[in-house]
Amino acid sequence: MLIDTHTHLESFHRKGTLDAALANAREAGLSAMITIGTSTDDWALYRSLAAAHRGFVHYSAGLHPCSVDENWEREVSQIGQFWTRHENDPLPVALGECGLDRFHLPKNDEALANRIFAWQRAAFAAQLEIARSLACPVVIHSRGAFDECVRMIDESGVDWARVVFHCFVEGAPQMRELMQRGGRGSFTGVLTYKNAELVREAAREQGLSRFMVETDAPYLTPEPHRGKPNEPAFARHTAEYAAGKVFNVSAEELAGVSTQNARSFFGI
Repeated sequence: MLIDTHTHLESFHRKGTLDAALANAREAGLSAMITIGTSTDDWALYRSLAAAHRGFVHYSAGLHPCSVDENWEREVSQIGQFWTRHENDPLPVALGECGLDRFHLPKNDEALANRIFAWQRAAFAAQLEIARSLACPVVIHSRGAFDECVRMIDESGVDWARVVFHCFVEGAPQMRELMQRGGRGSFTGVLTYKNAELVREAAREQGLSRFMVETDAPYLTPEPHRGKPNEPAFARHTAEYAAGKVFNVSAEELAGVSTQNARSFFGI
């Protein structure tokens, strides 16, 4: 039984394919998944999905760096309320995803890019402060900004043992930086791509004992379905590839270890 530690169910909900995606996930052997918040547009939806599929769907709340604009303070100020239980509503299992993203900044307007990145940094710092006060797990989005993310987490006082860099696509040296601090990375279908040897080296550097699998669906579809929309069921392909090609263990052993890691890290 596997846990997809990072997916985005809003896209399936919007397309009317959510029930099929959840059924496919169960058939593929998933025991749970975490649908990851990116803005105020999806937090309440994800809380309702977690309530409707209790124990199978869990959720997080956070402001993705690519969702940050001049109104970031208003959105970030709403995050904490999701940790205040209303009636029988489930609580988030993590804050995030939050972080920094240079890749998607405007390419032809340096002034605007600098302004947006300043908003990203401020929003990230504010969310790290909330995570520190809640002592909850934090899901980090880092694209083109690994060193800056690490510095900001260092400065925040957040417990690195509660930090995961999702969709880890850096190399072994960066993984060592996380491990020295007590943090970790989780891995998507990128692990299965032919040109991703650096990512596989990073997974080996971290080791099976800390491995967690994710899809980031509907993005980053693993082989053999690359080129098609991703879905939580496809976590199985990444897990099987990791078992045989990265760690040289049985699929059953990898599933057991990664699932226990996910349950322990997210408290589910």
